[in-house]
Amino acid sequence: MRYFITFSYQGSSYHGWQRQPDANSVQQTLEEAMELFLKESVSLVGAGRTDTGVHAKVMVAHFDTEVLFQIEELIYRLNAYLDKTIAISNIVKVNEDAHARFDATSRSYEYWVVQQKNPFLDQSAYFVIHPLDVNLMNEAAALMLDHKDFECFSKSNTDVHTFLCDVTRAEWIFEGERLVFHVSANRFLRNMVRAIVGTLLEVGKGKMSIDEFKAVLNSKDRRKAGPSVPAKGLYLTTIQYPY
Repeated sequence: MRYFITFSYQGSSYHGWQRQPDANSVQQTLEEAMELFLKESVSLVGAGRTDTGVHAKVMVAHFDTEVLFQIEELIYRLNAYLDKTIAISNIVKVNEDAHARFDATSRSYEYWVVQQKNPFLDQSAYFVIHPLDVNLMNEAAALMLDHKDFECFSKSNTDVHTFLCDVTRAEWIFEGERLVFHVSANRFLRNMVRAIVGTLLEVGKGKMSIDEFKAVLNSKDRRKAGPSVPAKGLYLTTIQYPY
């Protein structure tokens, strides 16, 4: 029997979602907790992978088991056992061929920026003291909606077979004292969002023009784009499925 498990995590304590040989990961932590209660080996297949320090308001993974269990009881016991950095919100039985990664049709991220020093957001947002032209940043961001090849924002030496992504949303919005970048696409490349944000901030600071941003998009060269921003401001927020 196959199940989808939905959960959230604060990524500061982990070296990303995926299991690492000598480092703490969300996947390993959750698998070990589930094995404790299901009394069998559990293998989680996530909807994607987040890098070290990146957070997830929503993450979905699937697992297979023939062990019979009460869903609400397992959710309760997992939440009681896991520390405060991981929270389980739902477990649902799905078709045997449902796949948390390959069936996902859209993923959304947020990136948080603050422009005034705030000790309560120090570990969850990126502090940028330089004045930003948000209108210009949104003008540049909108160019991505008609662009498909995002190799310029991909981490080097990645093992993907294509750099094509369908970006359906890319905009900056003020939310209280936070300036939040919202981006949605059918798929994302490794380090893509952090590289996009770093490049858009160069536009906002006046260090890169709209024409130069267009040239970056067309260059397919990560060296032409801006620096990657810190992981602490990045949140996976939504994963959508056709069912």
